[in-house]
Amino acid sequence: MENGNSLTNGHSNTNQLSELADKSLFISDSFVDGAWISTERQFDVFNPATDEKISSVASLDRDDFIKAIKSAHVAQKKYYKSTTAPARGALLRRWYELIMENKRDLATILCLENGKTFAEAEGEVVYAASFISWFADESARSYGDTIPSSSPNTFIYTVRQPVGVCGIITPWNFPAAMITRKVAPALAAGCSVVIKPPSETPHSCLAFVKLAVQAGIPANCIQVCTTKDREAATELATNPLISKISFTGSTNVGKMLAKLATGTLKKVSLELGGNAPFIVFDDANLDIAVEAAMICKFRCTGQTCVTANRLLVQKTILPKFTAALVAKVNALTVGSGFDTTVTQGPLVNKSAVAKIHEHVTDAIARGATLETGGKPLDRPGCFFAPTVLSGVTTSMLVASEETFGPLAPIFAFETEEEAVQLANDTEFGLAGYLFSRDASRVYRVAERLECGMIGVNTGKISASETPFGGVKQSGYGREGSMYGLEEYQVLKAVTVGGLDR
Repeated sequence: MENGNSLTNGHSNTNQLSELADKSLFISDSFVDGAWISTERQFDVFNPATDEKISSVASLDRDDFIKAIKSAHVAQKKYYKSTTAPARGALLRRWYELIMENKRDLATILCLENGKTFAEAEGEVVYAASFISWFADESARSYGDTIPSSSPNTFIYTVRQPVGVCGIITPWNFPAAMITRKVAPALAAGCSVVIKPPSETPHSCLAFVKLAVQAGIPANCIQVCTTKDREAATELATNPLISKISFTGSTNVGKMLAKLATGTLKKVSLELGGNAPFIVFDDANLDIAVEAAMICKFRCTGQTCVTANRLLVQKTILPKFTAALVAKVNALTVGSGFDTTVTQGPLVNKSAVAKIHEHVTDAIARGATLETGGKPLDRPGCFFAPTVLSGVTTSMLVASEETFGPLAPIFAFETEEEAVQLANDTEFGLAGYLFSRDASRVYRVAERLECGMIGVNTGKISASETPFGGVKQSGYGREGSMYGLEEYQVLKAVTVGGLDR
């Protein structure tokens, strides 16, 4: 045991890859113009649980991106004209089925490159597949309207059509789900896509795309450009043949991409940083609140954009809540995600470990109390002990910056007004959570929280049927749900006159 958290040994990359039922799903090439391609330029991918190199992956340049975009542009016109909405839905349905048939292999690849526990990886694969299933059905629900005209003998109606070629840029923390949440609605709408997956976790995307092509989705409609060349990747934001860009990642990069996209007035969707408040009132069910905090804070080792970054607890229940949370955190097991006894995998890289350490050190120096954890683990890999801090105040870095790791900082509040003020005291507005058994308070506080998504008495707010997105500097646009298809469409109005002739 170390700091109350047990530690397990890593597992070798070679062993895990040899156990794949379909070894062809582990791919290190890009997919451009309907073909798998490699280059002399490559970047290395590492297992964050062991620091071992997994592979070397093709690193494409700007010319490769341009080739992919041109190919996707030609393919998109043909794809939309030659398919119906139900036909596109059928292709997506087959893609969903292939993913589910290969979910253990896909989870193995995801666990290897991302580090999250195998149970979480397998859960993400199923979650990723749910977006494909959802938009397979939504593809046929792209409704227009008829509008009463103010002019006589005139008829007005609207239709929704695909926006065109979409540039897709995704993060490493959910390397499967962030692909499907964007690509499935794009394909359902009749768009083609050019995907730039994260350099930390490219293999999940490549495996999913292989299955998409196997399902019958036209090869040139779904292209993958792996790269570590940021200048090459910005082609997705500047090329005039790209009509829309969808990005999930940091606020700073999102702002940069949005500025670049203005040059050609692209449609843009941004899902950016978060600083989610997790409010626990004294009338809450404490067991439910603590369990939700564990899910909300320590899932994916705290590396989610909707993680509970600030735990705001009413003073009258503060000691009881803190003790219960610390007990649960001390029961976590840290190590390789392939070990079935492990509940906490590694962080993505050493920089992530350093950031958490900085936040902990700063908070303690400014008066916070370390309840458990608090330091990197002395072993190979990118591990940090799951940590709880109490006595945290707004003067500390953790109050204003997104930690993105297994650090639970507890702030105290006295009144509902103070809780709402603390919760909204951030430039971000992605997710928020509140726990109370007072129905009036639930509606009142949910109305006042400045977030795009609210969880009430639950830490689980993400599902294919739920609109996902934020306000303020957490971005704009919504993914998933009945609204997700619209992000990849344009609305056309048709006015028909002269009906009396």
